[in-house]
Amino acid sequence: MASFDQILSQKSIFRDVTVLSPHYVPKELPFREGQIHEIMSILSPALRGQKPRNLIIYGPSGTGKTCTMKRVMEDFILSAKSKENKATMHYINCRIYTSRYRILQRVLKEYIPELEKAGFGLPFLYEKLLEIASNGEQMTIILDEVDVVKDLDDLVYTLTRSNDEIKRGGVSIVGISNKLSFKDSLETRTRSSLYESELIFHSYQSEQLQKILEQRAKEGFEPGVVEQSAINLAAAITSQESGDARYALTLLHKAGEIAQQKGMKKITDAEVESARKKVEMDLTLEAINALPEMNQFVLYAIANLSLSGSKYSRLEGVDNGMLFSGEVYEEYERACRKARKRARSARWYREYLNDLETLGLVVTTPSGRGIRGQTTLIRIGPSPENVIEILKKNLFSG
Repeated sequence: MASFDQILSQKSIFRDVTVLSPHYVPKELPFREGQIHEIMSILSPALRGQKPRNLIIYGPSGTGKTCTMKRVMEDFILSAKSKENKATMHYINCRIYTSRYRILQRVLKEYIPELEKAGFGLPFLYEKLLEIASNGEQMTIILDEVDVVKDLDDLVYTLTRSNDEIKRGGVSIVGISNKLSFKDSLETRTRSSLYESELIFHSYQSEQLQKILEQRAKEGFEPGVVEQSAINLAAAITSQESGDARYALTLLHKAGEIAQQKGMKKITDAEVESARKKVEMDLTLEAINALPEMNQFVLYAIANLSLSGSKYSRLEGVDNGMLFSGEVYEEYERACRKARKRARSARWYREYLNDLETLGLVVTTPSGRGIRGQTTLIRIGPSPENVIEILKKNLFSG
């Protein structure tokens, strides 16, 4: 029988596995020095007792937005302590704190711990925010994945307009979003009160990903474990897929685990290729299992048609692998009948498609020339075989 002592006594190719985590914030962030300087410049007035402008940071997943902001936050807090001023910074993950109420509660409980308990109304929390900030506090609230907040317009309006009632301090927002269009959901009055600076993070290129992986491999593995060709391959795969540094790190970590399990002393191209297949399946499984049931039915319909082929595939202007929105909806209805579920209306179906596209599970595009009428063309992102394997268990195993 295995024991922790036996496992810990075995020689490992890993030096510090934490360094390979996408959530690890290194001391140096390659290729983000310019963004760090710009963010610091925008937020520095808070350390002088002045209210900085709000800031919105955009960029695809894995471009270093959160990591960069956390690095800035560490330096900001240290500087505030050394100057003994009332500048504070609060990080909120909006996938966990999804409403205006929960976000205000999360920020304010750092000042008043008993506010974590239920029963305090929104007006009470708002008054406490004004009271704390009016003591001269320059409060910066980082809203990571801000676009998922359910009552986003109310949240932004509440935080920005609170400054009208704060006498000596202020409240500033740093919003982090994958969507350039996230402000479109805000009302005109809210957008006008935002008065923000904007910063865009672009996807990493292959050479940049190589340097990032080299930095993490040096700290995360024992010397000489990772072959340069393996790093180059992981960087090339990632740049072709998305330029997502988190994916590249996950790939390298998984390749290390595969090599460790095989008792190998080196990570080669072969382990990276094996890791690629495993990581893609894991990421697909994680994304799909988090979907509501009706979204899963729509994705099943897309995957099923992708395997069997579109009946319109021979039409001019339809790329291979593209499906018509109408035929996907019909397949979705068939799948629901098979599982004895009631399919939702076409309007809801379009919402489900939007959700799937936001998560990168499908790509949609308007139909072009050569196709009569106007429709949406759909292509699945991950392997349809993998999707079917997962969703058959989720939707039809009962």
